[in-house]
This record gives sequence, structure tokens and C-alpha cells, in this order.
Amino acid sequence: MSRNATAVADFSAPSEDTRRRTADVSLPLRGREAELLLLRDRLHTLTRGQGGTVLIEGAPGAGKSRLLAEIADLAAAAGLRVHAGAGVPDGHAVPFTPLLDALLSGPVPLMARDRLLALNEAADQRFWLLQELQDELEHAATAAPLVIVMDDLQWCDAATRSTLRTLSTRLSDRPILWVLATREHHRTGPARAWPVDRIVLRPLPAEAVALLAQDVLRAVAEPALLELARKADGRPLLLVELLNGMREEGAITVRNGMANLRDTGRIPMRFCSSIRHRLDQVSPLARDSVRFAAILGRDIDVEVLAALLRRSPVDLMAPLQEALRADLLTDTDGRLAFRHDLIREAVQVGVPAAFGNLVRRQAVDVRLRRGAAVMEVAADLAEVAQPGDHEAVSLLRRAATDFAPTSPATAVALSSRALELAPADHADRSALVAETITLLWRNGHDLEARAMADNALAGLLEPEAEAQVRLSLARVSSRRSFTESVRQCRLALALPGLSPATRAQLLTLQALALIMTGDVEETDRVVESALPAAASCGNRAIEAMAIAVEAAVAFQRMDWQRAFDRQDEAVRLAADAGILRSLWVPESSWKSFLWSSAGESLRGLEEVDAGLREARAHGQAATVHMWSMCRARILLDAGRLADARAEAEAALAMVEDLGSGNAADVTTLYALGRAALYAGDRQGVARLVADGHRMTRDDACFVARTGAWMLALAADGENDPAHTMAYATAAVAGGPYGGLTATPLDPADDVVFVRMALRAGERGAAADMVRLAEDRAGRNPGFPFLAAVAAHARGLLDDDAASLVRAAERLSGFSRPIVRASALEDAGRALSATDRKAAVGHLETALELYERAGATREAARVRRRLRDAGIRRRGRASGAVHGWDGLTVSELQVVRLVAQGATNRQVAERLFLSPHTVNTHLRHAYTKLDVNSRVELTRLVVEHDG
Repeated sequence: MSRNATAVADFSAPSEDTRRRTADVSLPLRGREAELLLLRDRLHTLTRGQGGTVLIEGAPGAGKSRLLAEIADLAAAAGLRVHAGAGVPDGHAVPFTPLLDALLSGPVPLMARDRLLALNEAADQRFWLLQELQDELEHAATAAPLVIVMDDLQWCDAATRSTLRTLSTRLSDRPILWVLATREHHRTGPARAWPVDRIVLRPLPAEAVALLAQDVLRAVAEPALLELARKADGRPLLLVELLNGMREEGAITVRNGMANLRDTGRIPMRFCSSIRHRLDQVSPLARDSVRFAAILGRDIDVEVLAALLRRSPVDLMAPLQEALRADLLTDTDGRLAFRHDLIREAVQVGVPAAFGNLVRRQAVDVRLRRGAAVMEVAADLAEVAQPGDHEAVSLLRRAATDFAPTSPATAVALSSRALELAPADHADRSALVAETITLLWRNGHDLEARAMADNALAGLLEPEAEAQVRLSLARVSSRRSFTESVRQCRLALALPGLSPATRAQLLTLQALALIMTGDVEETDRVVESALPAAASCGNRAIEAMAIAVEAAVAFQRMDWQRAFDRQDEAVRLAADAGILRSLWVPESSWKSFLWSSAGESLRGLEEVDAGLREARAHGQAATVHMWSMCRARILLDAGRLADARAEAEAALAMVEDLGSGNAADVTTLYALGRAALYAGDRQGVARLVADGHRMTRDDACFVARTGAWMLALAADGENDPAHTMAYATAAVAGGPYGGLTATPLDPADDVVFVRMALRAGERGAAADMVRLAEDRAGRNPGFPFLAAVAAHARGLLDDDAASLVRAAERLSGFSRPIVRASALEDAGRALSATDRKAAVGHLETALELYERAGATREAARVRRRLRDAGIRRRGRASGAVHGWDGLTVSELQVVRLVAQGATNRQVAERLFLSPHTVNTHLRHAYTKLDVNSRVELTRLVVEHDG
């Protein structure tokens, strides 16, 4: 029998030995039999290949840790691989430490410690660490099921909690059981942000309290004693401590199998008094050791404790042995700690807060002298430092910088605390203000950052230094507000005496932000100043960006050849400056959009894929995210709708790893929503509408118009001409030529606008758009796709079948299948009255293109047109169909590789995708095939192929 089969047998029913073990050894589990049974069931399910996540919640002393220990023991006894870790009080220090400790625990660590530590120190560390851990966990779980246990989640740092949520979600199809525990009052925190099975440890009922009291006292407790036991609030550990303490004091007598209170007229000692009593029984040095240790945390660092007591570690050996014998401390696997948090908290009650803060401040200095990282002591330091502590200010600044990439909220708190501690005449106070403002922006506190910048920044720094700070703020704020980025640049440019390089940077960044707002006229004016400034300062990187913005202006002004030429020049300059494609997003990504807008979406996709490969190879996580967003949009244009949705969902999944930018609105969400429209996905359309309404309220015209266009598309799908034209008119309003301002400007949408206007009876608006399309084509004879689109728009306006047929023929040479299908459909409709055979031919070709793309809604409409012509065509399998026929080509590729045992990373490398995209394809395949794990998927593939 295999190890997995043995494990199934072990968990199929609790043995008599296990029942005795639970009753005799695990006293705090009395009353927790149902919870233990659920955990045993999860272990049983795990051995059959199905993982999951269980979150145990409860107050201190409720028995969480005991349940975790029991499940770890049961898993180990069944031959399962177990990794266990825990958060520690004041443990929001080095990110990922509790998780890495867990994965490096046990006889067979998950991976080499040096490798994990190197990743932990890398740029974009959370992104790459997630990739590495996901891959290693996939490998390990392929060999055998895993159990990962994490106690005290409430004390884990934000990065660890977020990573646990992400990994457990992404690896939900793997045989990995995650068992986590957290205190009850953290139930509204991050632990509730992902789907898990929850075990909430409520207070024990009266029956369970009586049984537990009987177990502890070896006698039946009388009613008066049980009444007293209720003071433990139904917490098993607290109840055990209370009963043991009373028995040790002689407050309980046992006669004839009955436990009675010795003196019912005297109130027995409560738990905290019992602990203090124990503390009073040890020597003064042992007492001081325990009290100082309680101030410092759960685990005891003997060297730090010795330094604070001005003793050597050897001097503390005997006193700590006393504390161990008094059952105040425990020594497990060389780890000296308080036996339980309740004991530590009870000891702390008698320590004045001021004295405790003084001790903890001294302990920080001791730990730093012993080589501790600043991040490890930052939480303690922030809490106990006093105003005017210059060293604390310096250390907290360093810690904030270190925390910024992985835990922005912690970084903001530390930087703000440093600012509170810094006196008004502190030498670095102005720099500290600037750092805090930047961190506030990065963490989403836009209004607070703006207020601090306006009120505190001006006048604190020399003009050049202030300009550099505002330049940094402009870069950061552009992720959420293009207009705020423009504002910061303008404030900086108004400062006197700026260096040529700083001025060039500010002008270029201002132009970049302006083009993203959709203000072409102002962008053009700023570019005119930015180009000579960039060229004169000698910085080719700045000059390349300025030229790229100039290319975008040329594109908006319908000078496409100049746009392509200037983009090529920008890329050449960037390459000459030694800037990798992976580091230089605007030039290459905009070039890919240009190709797609010119009807060459496959060529644009080549640009994107090359950028993605290079970004991954050089470890540029943020750039990978940008390229992934671009890829979603180009896949939409290429008529690969399922792939576009998968890529868009993958890009959105990366947001939680890297933070979001508002470019996601006009690329990722637009691609995701429009693909949902084509597919007839009502849930996806509902999200499109919600996103569109939000975007229309954005202060950047570019974002607002894109949102309006999304709403127009949705209203058109609902056959609501009035609302359609209201939104569509808002989408094109304000453009220099009345054109749409999506990302990028897609000339094919001119046809969509014309169709909307004609349905609404607004022929004048339709005619204006046709003239714009013909003007664009006339200005750009080197781009025949534009002429084909103009012919399509003219054919619609004039209801001219010949123009529509010519447009469909011209579009056959471009990689825009949905655009071509649209022209074929319009041609078939127009021909239906005069040439039925030709009409059917056009409609059937359109149907084939729509179905191949996954445009379910469009395909259904064309089938209705064919039925009207007397032709019946069954709908072929599309992305909305379940089963094997519903899998897309990409999903099928992923499924087959996964069934062969490949991890997500290996599949990504084989198919030149991101692991996020692979995960999205896999999730869609699971839904269509109605499976939940890779074990089920592999079995299904074998059966299907056989």
C-alpha cells in the first residue's frame, strides 16, 4: 500500500488509540471534538489530492495552538510532510520571516535558505518571492501532499499575511492543506480576505466545562466549583490554569470522587494572582529575569536579557531554571519562551508602562549592537521612543525605506512616527517630510499626501531639492492621478534656478502625464519646450521619452508616419543609452499599439511578447505588469478574446503583488470588459458598467472618455440608443478631431460609432465620424487599413453594399478578424435584398470569424440573419460552453502540460506566458471541466485521450 493509501486508511475513522490520546493527553481539546473531526476530514481529503485552507479563530486560551499541534501530529503520523511556523508579538519586522521560517522547518526544508534570503533582499521582492515559492510548493506537492501550519496570524507582518492568502488561492488545486490560526478580534482583518473553511472556537458550553474540570481534577466538580469555573469564560487553557492554580493553593479538596471548594466564603485566587504567586516563589534574580523577559516578548533572547540585567548569560542559567521549574517558562527544541501568552500578559500587569518602555528602548540598542537589522527592531522603537530621540528618527527612516517595497502601510507608519519624534530644528526634518509625502502617495493616501506637500514642503528645501522631491511625487502620483502628476510638475517648474537636467526631466514627465490626460494641445506646447531641454542636457534617456511623447502627439494629430518614425527614433536613442527594452516601457509598448491600430495586431503582439521575455529575463516585475496589460489589449484587437480575458485577469492579479496604476483602467479593464461584451458574459458586462461609471468621474479626460465609451458599448448591447449616444458623444467630445480617445485611439471604433449614431437616428453625428475616418485615411496613404475602415464607415452611412463588400475585401489582409467579420456582416445584411447567395456567403464567413474569436454575442446575431435567409447553422462550441469542446486552444495547451506534471512556471516558460496567465487559463479550464484539483484534471485528461 502506498503512503497516500495508508494515510487514507489512517483518517477514515479515529482509532481507539487516537481517542485515548485525545482524551488523556490533549486536555484543552475537551469540547473541541467537532473541530478536530473537521480537521481530520480535511486531512483525509488532502490524501485524495484535494487541498484547502482552514482558519482557526478564537480568543487567547481558546485552544487554537493545541488544535494546530494535534493536526500537525496526526499529519506527521500519517507520513505527510508538515511545515509549521508562527507569528510573534511585535513581530511585524522583517517581511515574510514567519512564512520562511515555516517553509524552512522540518527535516526536509522546502528550498535552500540562502536562495530564499537572496530573494527576500531582491528588488520587487514580493513579486519574485511569490513566483519562487509557488513553483517550489508546486514541485513539493507533486511528490507528496503538504500540510502548512501557521499560528498567531495576527502577529505576522502584512507581507506574510498577503502572501499566505495569495499562495493558498493560487495553489488551491494542489494537495496542500493550509491550517492557520488567529485571535478572534482580528476576524475583520486580512485573514478574511480569501475563501477558507473557518473554525471559530466559541467558549466551551457548560457540559464541556464540567468534563474538562473532571479531567483536570480527576473528580466530579460540585456546582459551586463549576460556578467559579465559569470565570474562565469558557476558555480551555484559562480554565485549566485556574483549576490547577486553585488546586495547588489548596482551595479545592477531593473526597469520594467529588471536587469541592475548601472555603466557599472566600473568593479564590484568579488566574493572574496565581501567576504572580508563582513569580513570588522564585529568587529575586529569577523574578527580574521573568519580568524583563515579559516586557521583551514571547520568546526569550538570553543574551539581550543578560545585557539588560547587567549580567552574563551564565549568571542567568540558574534563575531561568527556577522559572522553568515554576512552569512559567518552557524550553522546547532549544527555544526558551513563556509557556503561554496568558502567563506573559499576567506578568506584565505588575510592570509600570514607563519602566517597560525604558527597558524596551534599551533592548533595541542591545539588539542593534548584536547585529539585528533595523527592520527587526523598528516596531519596538516606534512604540517606545520619545520625542527628541535623534537616533530613533534616523533608524525609523531607514526602516521605512526598507519596508516600502513590501509593506507600504508599515513604511508610512514608521516615517510618520519619525516625523513626530524629530524636533523642529532637526537637520533632516525637511527630507523626512518629503519622504513621508512620497510614502503616503504610494500607499494611496492621496489627499493626505497632497495636503502635507502643500502645507509643509514649500520653503523647507532649496529650490533644486524641492524640485527633485516634486519630480518624485509626480512619478508616484501618476499611478493614480495624471492631473496630480501634471500639477506637481508645474509647481516644480515654477521654482527658480533649476538645473537643466531637472528642468528637462520635469518637462518630459509633464508632457507624458498630459498626453495621458488627453490634453493634446497642452501636450504639444510642453513637448516643444521639453525636446530642446532634453537634447541640451545630454541625457539620452530623457530625450528618448520626450520624443516618444512627441510621437504620441503626432498619432493624435493623425500623422501616423511621423508617429512611427519618432517612435523608432526614441527606441534607437534609448538603446544607445544602454536602456533595456524591459526597463523602457513607453517607446516599445506604444509601438505595439501603433501596429495594432494599423491593422497589424500580430506584429504588435510580437513587440509585446519580446518585451515580456526581456522583462522577465531581467527581473523587472513592474515592467512585466505593464507589458501584460498591453498584451491583453493587443489580444483583444487580434480577436483572441479568451486569451485577452485571461491576460487581463492575470494583469489584475498582479496588481496585489505590485500595486496598481491608473493605466490599468484604460488598458486592462477596457480589454476585459469589451471581451466580456463580445462573449455575452453578463457578469463581465456588469463589471464593465461599474468600472465605466467610476472612470467617468476621473479628473483625467482621457480616463473619463474611455469610461464613457465603455458605457456606450454596454448600452448599445442592451439596445438602448438614447443612452448609447449620450455616452458615445461624451467619449468623443473634446478631442482635437472629434475622434475617440481610447487606449490607443482605435480607428476601427469609428465604424462602431457610426452604427450607434444611425441606430439612434443621429445621421449628422454619423456623417461627421465618416468624414473623420476618410480624412485620417487621406492623410495616411501608407496605412491601407485606414482606407478599409473609412470605406466600411461610408458604406454604413450610405447603406451601400458595394462599399461594404470592398471594405470586407480590403480587411482580409489584416490581423483584425472581428473588424473584418463586422464588415462582412454588414455587407451580407446589405446584399440580402438583392443577392441572397452572396449575402449568405458573407454572413457565413463572418460567422466563422466570430466563432473562432469567441464572440458569442456577434455569432448569435449572424445566425439569426442566416435563419432569416433560410439557412440554419448550429452554434459551435465557444468559450461559454462547458466540457472539452469549450476549452480554448490556450487552455487546452495549459491543461495538457499540467496533466504531464508541469508546474505553472514550467508551463509559462514553454508557452511564453506569465505564471499569472497560466493560472487564469487553468482556473477557466477547471470551471469548464468541472474539476477542482490537478489530480482530477490529470485523470480526466488520461481518460479523454485514452
